Amino acid sequence: MLNLPNALTLLRIFLVPLLVVVLLTRTNLSVVAGAAIFGVAVATDYLDGYLARRRNQVTRLGILLDPVADKLLMAAAFLSLVEMNLVPAWMVTIILGREIAVTGLRNVALGRGVLIGASGLGKSKMVAQVVVVFALLLSQHFSFLLPLARVSLWVAVLLTLASGADYFWRFFRSDSTGPEPNE
Repeated sequence: MLNLPNALTLLRIFLVPLLVVVLLTRTNLSVVAGAAIFGVAVATDYLDGYLARRRNQVTRLGILLDPVADKLLMAAAFLSLVEMNLVPAWMVTIILGREIAVTGLRNVALGRGVLIGASGLGKSKMVAQVVVVFALLLSQHFSFLLPLARVSLWVAVLLTLASGADYFWRFFRSDSTGPEPNE
């Protein structure tokens, strides 16, 4: 049965291709429209988790789809930013490589009966990435945001590396000490 939190997660997934089309259309309004679409998608990320916990509607479908939706959204946004020449491809490769590596690592751990929960670093990384996307998009119309965007990009890359290392450390630690409680 599809509940509201899961519907919001599905909406986020359906917004991904729309985001890419709008951003890569490259009209005067495409950046602002893309930022608005990205904002709605980010809001669904917050709302689906909040509503699922508040209404006690956490489902297997939601647990599986939410991280997929998050990764699709961020990958689409960052790849679009590369195509728009707003972000170096090597930085996006680090960001996306970390996402793939950590997802694989968490799946291996889960197969061994170990749940590696989201960390504070991982959540900070996500916030930093959202700030980067907004700042880079909006800096196209509001140039005073460009220094913030550049600093935020470096912070996001550093947090991406740190959180990736943290997940690997936690994996290898849990592998030698047994199951780790969900944080």
